Amino acid sequence: MSVSNPTLITFVIYIAAMVLIGLMAYRSTNNLSDYILGGRSLGSVVTALSAGASDMSGWLLMGLPGAIYMSGLSESWIAIGLIVGAYLNWLFVAGRLRVQTEHNGDALTLPDYFSSRFEDKSGLLRIISAVVILVFFTIYCASGIVAGARLFESTFGMSYETALWAGAAATIAYTFVGGFLAVSWTDTVQATLMIFALILTPIIVLLATGGIDTAFLAIEAKNPDNFNMLKNTTFIGIISLMGWGLGYFGQPHILARFMAADSVKSIANARRISMTWMILCLGGTVAVGFFGIAYFSAHPEVAGPVNENHERVFIELAKLLFNPWIAGVLLSAILAAVMSTLSCQLLVCSSALTEDFYKTFLRKNASQVELVWVGRAMVLLVALIAIAMAANPNNRVLGLVSYAWAGFGAAFGPVVLISVIWKNMTRNGALAGILVGAITVIVWKHFELLGLYEIIPGFIFASLAIYFVSKMGAPTAGMVERFDAAEKDYNLNK
Repeated sequence: MSVSNPTLITFVIYIAAMVLIGLMAYRSTNNLSDYILGGRSLGSVVTALSAGASDMSGWLLMGLPGAIYMSGLSESWIAIGLIVGAYLNWLFVAGRLRVQTEHNGDALTLPDYFSSRFEDKSGLLRIISAVVILVFFTIYCASGIVAGARLFESTFGMSYETALWAGAAATIAYTFVGGFLAVSWTDTVQATLMIFALILTPIIVLLATGGIDTAFLAIEAKNPDNFNMLKNTTFIGIISLMGWGLGYFGQPHILARFMAADSVKSIANARRISMTWMILCLGGTVAVGFFGIAYFSAHPEVAGPVNENHERVFIELAKLLFNPWIAGVLLSAILAAVMSTLSCQLLVCSSALTEDFYKTFLRKNASQVELVWVGRAMVLLVALIAIAMAANPNNRVLGLVSYAWAGFGAAFGPVVLISVIWKNMTRNGALAGILVGAITVIVWKHFELLGLYEIIPGFIFASLAIYFVSKMGAPTAGMVERFDAAEKDYNLNK
């Protein structure tokens, strides 16, 4: 691997820029609130692009294009489900959660919010929700590390083991140093890079295959069913793919962006920016995988790496069709997708361990400086565990993401959604929702019941558990009073 390799130089410049942003954020990080939520100071553009970038991990440029390349447009149902779910999350949850967390003890984390919202003096709600975060996020972090390793492995010819550490090192560095502000500021840069790559690449692939008509003919010649959105699908299959959209209501790393917005007024503009970005990115992702079928059908002599691992389709197209310097920028977009999601996941795990375990149960009177350094230590700890989980080179990015996504969507989604729209929800209802959602996902995944994606039964059963268990009791006067005050605040300022 030559030091003059343009792709390598581009990567080094990009990583150095991200670490520099981390060092700049370090100067603005004075306490745990700054480290975990950036002092609730994000404007609408940073909120929007940070929420989008933290959502769209390595699967956006690897997992989904690979699925489209293998199966055609029938895999695009997942993109439709995600767009609908993200929009509803912005519409119903974003503004209300921003206000509710402020009215409920100025909560910094989801377990913190649940504990304050439902006046849980026992600490049980906080502990169980923090455990769910740690279990599923460690799996999610592992998926990001696998995606980064695949990128370094195929770009620089590294062994998988070396690539594993190289891919994780930069993300750990700026998250460790700068915390939430570093993560959010870098997310904004990374979101811009991702949309640039996903708009440019399909256009160049089309030009390389002779235009849209030629590409369509090549795709049809390969398999006419590539155009069929119902190819090899069943009703359960389509519902399962669309069901990915339910996951948005429960993703702690995305919800943290809502909590960190500078005001409710920023949310509406952030929603418009974020949804435009998301639709363009997902459209580009589908196009990369789809037109990749045409390109590699016309050039079977270079299709070997993609046939071996279809999740490499974007990587191979970037390397084959672009000047090495431009290819370096495009491949940095994969690194951007991986880093943006992995960094905020590490931070959420760190905040759960620091705020919800260390501060609450071990060191109630710990200083802010101590808590920030404990938070940094926890980033390292979770990263090392995730690297160990990612050590199996046979891991697939989309498979790891789907399990973690379902876990959060079912365990937290109904609790978060119902807690911000229904004032009669109780502490026991929240507890039942988290447990039923998480257990359903684990059991359903293990037995692969009905071929249905586990998030759907998990979300439904958790919602029913919340409703019926809440009906068996009643919220306290304080809970109702805070809910009404937050709802009034939201309606006045939205």
